[in-house]
Amino acid sequence: MTASRTGPLGGRPAATTRGRLSAVAIELFTTQGFDETSVDDIAAAAGIARRTLFRYYPSKNSLAWGEFDEHLRGLHSLLAETPDDVQLGESLTRALVQFNEVPEEMIEQHRSRMALLLGVPALQAHSMIMYADWRQVIAEHSAARLGLQAGDHLPQTIAWMTLGTALAAYDQWLLDPASDLTELLQSGGRTLVDGVGSLAAH
Repeated sequence: MTASRTGPLGGRPAATTRGRLSAVAIELFTTQGFDETSVDDIAAAAGIARRTLFRYYPSKNSLAWGEFDEHLRGLHSLLAETPDDVQLGESLTRALVQFNEVPEEMIEQHRSRMALLLGVPALQAHSMIMYADWRQVIAEHSAARLGLQAGDHLPQTIAWMTLGTALAAYDQWLLDPASDLTELLQSGGRTLVDGVGSLAAH
C-alpha cells in the first residue's frame, strides 16, 4: 500500500467522516477502555447524534476497523497490479508490505488500533468476520494465478497463511515498540515464499 493507504491490515489518515469517527472511537477506546466507552460517548465526542453515527457504522465493534471496505478494494488493486512474471508468494509479500505502510504521523494511532483489534476479546471475535473478507481477496488472487477456484483448498490455505504472516508481524510489533513493522512483514513473507522446510534446523 502507498502512504495514503494505512490501517488494520491497511487503513488511511482520517480525511473522511468515517475515518474521523473511527479515530475518535480509537482514542476513547484506548483512554477509557473499550467496554467502558459507549456509542453515545463516541457520538458526543464527535459532535454528532447517535443515529447519525449509525449511518456510518453499524456497530460499536465496527468503529475500530475504520474504512475497511475501502481498504479491501485497495488490497485487491495492489494484487491486480502485480506483473504476471512475479512469483505468487512474492506478489503476496509485496502487497502485504505496501498495504500496511503507515505514514510517520499515523504510527501511534495505528498501533492503538491494532492493540485494540488484537487485544480486546469483543473485537477479536468480530475480527474473524472481517478477516474472512480479507482472506477472500487473497484467495481470489491466488486462485487466479493457480487456475483454481477461490474456494478450493490450496487458495484458502494460502489465504490463511498470508493472514497469519501479517498477524504475527503485528503481534511482534506491538510487543516491541522499537521493532520495524515493514521488516517483520518482509521476514514473515520470506517464510511464506520459501516455506518452513527452507529454514535451518536448530
